[in-house]
Amino acid sequence: MVEVKSHEFDGFLQKSARHYRLFLIYGPDRGLVAERAAQLAKTTGVDLSDSFALIRLDVSDIQSDPGRLLDEVNSLGLFGGEKLIWIRGAQNEKALVDGLQILSEAPPESSHVVIEGGDLKKGAALRKVAEGSRAIAAIPCYQDDARALNALIDTELSTAGLRITPAARELLVESLGGDRIASRNEIRKLLLYCLHDSVVDEQQVTEIIGDASAISTDEVVDAVLNGDADGFLHAIQKVVTSKTPVFLVLQSCLKQFQQLELMRCELEEKRQQPAQVMQTLGRGIHFKRKPVVEKALRNWTSTDLAREAGRIQSAILQSRQKPLLEDNLALQTLLSTTLQSARRNRRA
Repeated sequence: MVEVKSHEFDGFLQKSARHYRLFLIYGPDRGLVAERAAQLAKTTGVDLSDSFALIRLDVSDIQSDPGRLLDEVNSLGLFGGEKLIWIRGAQNEKALVDGLQILSEAPPESSHVVIEGGDLKKGAALRKVAEGSRAIAAIPCYQDDARALNALIDTELSTAGLRITPAARELLVESLGGDRIASRNEIRKLLLYCLHDSVVDEQQVTEIIGDASAISTDEVVDAVLNGDADGFLHAIQKVVTSKTPVFLVLQSCLKQFQQLELMRCELEEKRQQPAQVMQTLGRGIHFKRKPVVEKALRNWTSTDLAREAGRIQSAILQSRQKPLLEDNLALQTLLSTTLQSARRNRRA
């Protein structure tokens, strides 16, 4: 098994990547998956501007033509030289799993294969093939930890020729991490804002940085709880435009409803007021959001909150099983919840 852990990737890219021809990059951080796939593609030496040498495929191309992967790997380029087959959107499609299994047993000599996968769970067929072969480099991509975020910040600061104060760095790290591309874009936006300064300070971070670890997710959650359908549609569109994975919104809503269920159970069992429960179980909620959460706490019962959390959890599972339907599943599920909130708010 050749698994490249997050902190090992840069060294692997410089020293070892050239010894492999088969790569599986996967994980929940889609921005990081895409970024590392692009970095690996450059190490192959294939001319990425040559449409005869670079073959881009969506996993649906392989599903509709199971022999496509092997045909592309074994065919010669129009002008000779090496080829790169770059596949996106992989999950556990049988045609891809079978093709990769064959290639793992007899790796290509003049082609490279880079596969971008989704959030493949342990035991998933595609991972099992990759992890069971020494010919395939398996590269998981999870959300950046503090060390990775600091390294990303240092890289961008160095490129821009700027420095940052310790307090500003701490605040910046706290605001990043959900998606590598979103985090990098947020840092670059900040550095552009500070273009004529030599040092980035805490105030500048506060003024310009959004929370890239949950871009607009709080806005979506609050619109759902408020029963604001127009606000919900506007907020979810911002999430889609920012390239933030929509399943992060579903996860945020699930966490909020689970927290509300716990708080409501406490309220019902101890016959407390919402404000009292908020002081004990709602301490981590941002002060600007507390009125929204408290209103939901008044209007939903623990039974209904549990049922709604189960429905959102089911939508998350379906979105993992059917990634192409992820956006539609999230939109339909959360819009339904928003309309339920609106009805409850009107009755209150």
